[in-house]
Amino acid sequence: MSVVIPVYNEEENVPRLAQALREALGELGQPWEAVLVNDGSSDDTAARLDAEAERDERFVVVHLRRNFGQTAAMAAGFDHARGDVIVAMDADLQNDPADIPKLLARLDEGYDVVSGWRRHRKDRWLTRVLPSRIANWLISRITGVYLHDYGCSLKAYRREIVRDVRLYGDMHRFLPALCRWAGASIAEVEVSHHPRRFGRSKYGLSRTLRVVLDLTTVKFLLSYSTMPIRVFGPPGVLSFLVGFIVAAYLSWQKLVLRAAIANRPALMLAVLLMILGVQLVSMGLLGELVARTYYESQGKKVYAVRRVSPPDRGCPDGPG
Repeated sequence: MSVVIPVYNEEENVPRLAQALREALGELGQPWEAVLVNDGSSDDTAARLDAEAERDERFVVVHLRRNFGQTAAMAAGFDHARGDVIVAMDADLQNDPADIPKLLARLDEGYDVVSGWRRHRKDRWLTRVLPSRIANWLISRITGVYLHDYGCSLKAYRREIVRDVRLYGDMHRFLPALCRWAGASIAEVEVSHHPRRFGRSKYGLSRTLRVVLDLTTVKFLLSYSTMPIRVFGPPGVLSFLVGFIVAAYLSWQKLVLRAAIANRPALMLAVLLMILGVQLVSMGLLGELVARTYYESQGKKVYAVRRVSPPDRGCPDGPG
């Protein structure tokens, strides 16, 4: 098992985090490692992380060249993790390492992703809890993956699920939805949540707009990444048809009724709608070309296989 932890300016929490991990994971009876990603910290975090790595070989420290953000740090941790199961959590000790066995127990039941639910959060209600509840409601309904707490970093993943998931922007919070797109089964368990004792929170209301923009991207990826023509095609065809009908009506007035149409706003509207329709359909076709180039150039599959029966029956056109 690998525990991936992005760390940014948490010098006071690093020794306490390391000790909590040793206590919680030492009782599991299985090999484990902690991949600590220093996301360009400006305090003494780097030195304290290196000290933990020298003291205990199970601790691996990845130092990023600058502060890339939590999503990039988590992606770096996933890339350097060696475990068959990857657990992600925060470094501020608001997540409790003692809850990791709960997540592993649900994985053993056959789930691919287990997400923590901070049912009793120890944060400020107005600036943290309320926006989080609104975001969870919105994300659940747009993605179709219903979770109580998308913002909880404490989650467990099977390695084969997150291996092909690419993270950009602030999309780490949408990982369960992206994993569901890859065919993962998802469960949720209640976990503890502690008030922050040291350091400062890196979150606030300023992240709300970025969440909305990233959610729009995720919705597109989940629904239309392999068929963008279905996004741009229908409105393009509708726009062209409306413009064509208006243009046909004006042509009938001009040719049959001999009416003057040169200065009528409807003529400009018809031309605009027809041009817009052609542009939207063209964007859809270009999107189809880009999607096919993306999948075919990297050899990506548009499906995900859970298992094959009998087990030794591999795919003749793929690995195994």
